[in-house]
Amino acid sequence: MSVSTKLKSPPEPVAEPRAILGQAGNRVRFLDEFKRSNEGLKLPQRPKNVVSRSPQSVVQSNVSVDSSCSSDSSSSNSSVQTVSSRKTVKRNGVKPVKAKVAPTPNESVMYSSPAISPLLKRCDWITPFSDVLYTSFHDKEWGVPVHDDGKLFELLVFSQALAELNWPMILNKRDKFSKLFDDFDPSSIAHFTEKKMLSLKVDGSLLLSETKLRAVLENAKQIVKVQQEFGSFSSYCWRFVNHKPLTNRFRYARQVPVKTSKAELMSKDMMRRGFRCVGPTVVYSFMQAAGMVNDHLVTCFRYQQCCNANVKKDIKQKNQETEMVTKDVENFCLSRD
Repeated sequence: MSVSTKLKSPPEPVAEPRAILGQAGNRVRFLDEFKRSNEGLKLPQRPKNVVSRSPQSVVQSNVSVDSSCSSDSSSSNSSVQTVSSRKTVKRNGVKPVKAKVAPTPNESVMYSSPAISPLLKRCDWITPFSDVLYTSFHDKEWGVPVHDDGKLFELLVFSQALAELNWPMILNKRDKFSKLFDDFDPSSIAHFTEKKMLSLKVDGSLLLSETKLRAVLENAKQIVKVQQEFGSFSSYCWRFVNHKPLTNRFRYARQVPVKTSKAELMSKDMMRRGFRCVGPTVVYSFMQAAGMVNDHLVTCFRYQQCCNANVKKDIKQKNQETEMVTKDVENFCLSRD
């Protein structure tokens, strides 16, 4: 028994209203517009008047927000408002608010340490994170000419201690050094016994190694002899630079030497006299700290200050010499009369 199957045709699609193309191009207008007009709905208008009536602060905030936000996250309506606000701002003569630029990494590092002023350029070995005492020593003492015997002896001891300690460690123990070494009085230390010198301890440990302590004791004795021969330890030291600071013009830290020919000459003479632990490197470090050599980099603010101080000192000495010559001439003229 055969059953004839009747194929059903698919339902015919319902005709939808066709989009009507206007004369102005591919702008599609739907039949819903007619319904919307009949229901009393109005097309969205440009919020030109709204933005113009808003206060000036609101306009500036809209501009700044538009500059920081992306166009993807805003709707089409907000984009229209942004465009209109830009035009309104331009017409009203209001400038957009610029975003504050974040400081660079170098600027943030410079301001991170309160002990370092960002306005001052120092030598390369002084960093924003350097020890406060070390920075102060660089700004006030290092490279300044010293003529006091006690101060010179202190700097000589510190230069010898650099073989075991660094400058920040030495400066943090400066008060202890001064207390144990009788304020660096050479005549007082010269009377120390070796037993007393080796008993100088801080927190149960020696301030320096036994070799360095014996050198301090022997150097104090030699300074007393030098004072008797030259009048002062200062006169002995400064004669190696003709009693005038040497000024170098190094731009980079790598250019600063660890010793020079004058340091070698001074080192040989001191060792010949019986000084200990006074190699050329130690002596040159001593000359730098005592201001016999100005090794501040030319980019450092202390370089020119030390140069100016030396010039003023030279002028003062010349004026004194001129006054002495003038007095001698006057006395000679009066004696003849």
